[in-house]
Parts: sequence; C-alpha cells; structure tokens
Amino acid sequence: MSNLTRCDGVSRRDLLRVGGLSALGLGLGDYFRLQRLHGAENPLKAKAKACILIWLDGGPSHLETFDPKPEAPAEVRGPLKTVATKLPGVRFSEDLARTAGLLDKLAVIRSMTSTLGEHNFGTHYLMTGYKPTPALEYPAFGATLAHVRGQAGVLPPNIAVPDFGIGGSKLAGNGYLPGSTRPFSVGGSSGRRGFKVRDLDFYRGLDLARLDQRRKFVGALDEFSRTKDASSKSASDPDLERAYNLIASTEAKRAFDFSGEPEKVRALYGDQRNSIGQACLLARRLVERGVPFVTVNSKGWDTHQDLYSKLKERYPGDKWALLPSLDFALSGLVVDLSDRGMLDDTLVVVMGEFGRTPKLNANGGRDHWPRVFSVALAGGGVKGGQVIGQSDSLGESPKDRPVTPADLAATIYTLLGIDPNLKLHTGDGRPVRVAPDGSSVVSELIA
Repeated sequence: MSNLTRCDGVSRRDLLRVGGLSALGLGLGDYFRLQRLHGAENPLKAKAKACILIWLDGGPSHLETFDPKPEAPAEVRGPLKTVATKLPGVRFSEDLARTAGLLDKLAVIRSMTSTLGEHNFGTHYLMTGYKPTPALEYPAFGATLAHVRGQAGVLPPNIAVPDFGIGGSKLAGNGYLPGSTRPFSVGGSSGRRGFKVRDLDFYRGLDLARLDQRRKFVGALDEFSRTKDASSKSASDPDLERAYNLIASTEAKRAFDFSGEPEKVRALYGDQRNSIGQACLLARRLVERGVPFVTVNSKGWDTHQDLYSKLKERYPGDKWALLPSLDFALSGLVVDLSDRGMLDDTLVVVMGEFGRTPKLNANGGRDHWPRVFSVALAGGGVKGGQVIGQSDSLGESPKDRPVTPADLAATIYTLLGIDPNLKLHTGDGRPVRVAPDGSSVVSELIA
C-alpha cells in the first residue's frame, strides 16, 4: 500500500484538504458528503426530483385495498365489494373507485413480503429497507435524501404532515444521520380553519428579535462547549435553527397558506373534513416549492375489529372513513400533479408496515399479516398501468415475484437518483450502504 493512502482509503491529499476545510468548521464527514453532492460517489441520474410518501400507519388490509379476492370464501373476501380498474381483470376495493380509474398512471406491487409483523419493527423495515437491530437505527428515505442532496432553500428538505409519529412513534427518522435530516413535523390539521404550522407563529412574548437573541445565545454556548472540549461534537439545535429560519421567511409561511388554491383544485382532494386529502394537497404545495421529500401520515389502519365501519362507513352517510378518504387523496394528488406537469418527476408511494390476515377474525376485523401485502406507486419514473407479482387465491402468500422491503428501498433510491450501493457514514465513521447488501431493484417498475 502506498504510504500516501491509509487503510481506510483516505489519502494524504484528502487529509490536507480536510485540514483546510476545518477552518470553515467542516470535518472529514462533511468533506465526503460534499464529494457525494458533486457526483463523485453517486453517479445516478434522478428520475424523480421529489417523493410524496403516503404512509398508512397501522398496516392497511391488502384485501380491502389493492388486492381484493372477490372469488374467495366470504370469510376471506370480507364485507366490501370490488370495482374494475383500467386494466382488464384487475379489481380494487369498491371504495377506491377514483383510484381504479387511474391505474394507467399507477403501478401496484401485490407480492410484497416481510417477516416482521410488529408495528415498530415492520415500520423500520419498510421505511429504511433494513430489518431493525439494537446496534443501529437506520435512516428513513427522507433523511437519506436530505443528507445526500442537502437543503436548497428555507423549507426543510424532509417534512412530515402532520407528524412523523409512525409505527408507535419510536422511529426518529434520521437514524445515524445528523439531526438536521430528521423529518420536520408541521403539526396541526392542514386545510382546516385556523390551521397553523408548528414553529411558524410566535409564542406569547416571543418575537423575531427575541428569538434571534435566543438563537445567538445557544450558538455562543455551543461555541464555548467546543472550545472547552475540542473532542466534543457540536451541540447545535437543528430544531431551533429550522424554527428561526421558517418564522423569518414569508415564503415559507406562504407554502402553508391554502387561501390561494382554486376551489376546483381543493375539491379534487375532498372537503376540509378529509384530513389525508388536505395533507396531500399540502404535500403537493411543498414539493412545488422545492421540498424533496414529504411524508403524509394517515393513522388508524390497525383494523383488528369492526373493519367495515373503520374502512367504509363509521355512521350512515359517512363520506370520510379511511378508504373514501384515501381514494380522494390519492386520486386527487395524481390528477393534480399530472395537470401541473409535475407527475413525471414526483414519485408517489402508498404503503404501510404490513398487510392483514386472509381471514376475518371473530371481531369482524383482520390481524397483522406481513407475509404478503401491497404497495402502490405512481409518477417519478414509475411505469404505470401494471401489476407486479401476485398473491395466492386467499391473499395469504406471494404466488410469484416476491418483493422485499429491501428491494423496494433499492428501487425508491434508484428512482430518486441515489445509488443503492452508496455508502454513508455513522457518527463514528462506520460505512453503511444506503440499501442492504443483496437487495435488488424492481426493474419492471422503472419506465
């Protein structure tokens, strides 16, 4: 080995460059990140500029959404009817009729498979592509994208609507990556009267000048800490920094103001009672303003009992149970993005942590079932008008073309222009692949 190169592959020239950067407050990890941002390690071209992930928290039933079994026995078929899609022989749940009419723009994987049927574990697996381990928490898609691309404007590059409380709220989102890549939760209920985004309005007795004073004070404490202990890392508060930047920006506030949206556009997503629809409208507004990753968090899909009322109708005449709400939200988002010429470079993903049992239980619900389930995708380089893989006649196991969460992660990263083989580094310098070793891109998905 040359005496100019260390065993970790770092050359003397690299070290000299980092030494020069240290005067600007940058370290070795920052240097490698800058290299990646300039294409040195990540040569893929992105098909998708941005991603909107619609997360169905709790585990949506594949049998009541994208993979119904109308010919199966009643205890498998369930209480809902089905509707034809644009693809011959492919049917969706009756309450996804609007989405069914757009299947030419969507792709559905019906053979997703996992071994993890617990909410926290399943969520970690689907959100990162890695099975969870006590040794390391892996970053979710949005954090990885924020880390690789960086922040281009005032708005955070990784936003959750209304929050990132998924899978039991134990997943931070940024994993081993810096706290600045963690999803920024807007809070509130988007689209409602009086809706306010967390940190975009001043608290009582706190104005911009006082917030700036507090920010400088925290920065001074950080600098004192670093001076006192040269080995310590920066204790800067990314949440405080983001809060200050957002409050100080009229453009950031404008992104969350729905008043300028035409009623015709708002109607695509349903009325103000449809929270997931309004969240998807906000996601479109954020992506339109340069935010690369938005997670729309829809809760309540853990249907162990009374599946019919939770999914279809909570009371007579109910328009906004889970499935009708999702139908308006997803179809409205796809149509809106398409009308604006944004669908081709905006990836839309719809998924949860697992599926539900093939047979109804004694309480009229379905329990956790990771062995087979469905994921839907659209836009952002996805080839629409297809169903990839099949489940068996009872929706119990993959019949063919099994796809793991690791494979899905490799595919999503590829569409976003991130090489699945790219290695990021933990705080102590350990290299970790973006997608697990052995994962395979679902090539049929990519147009």
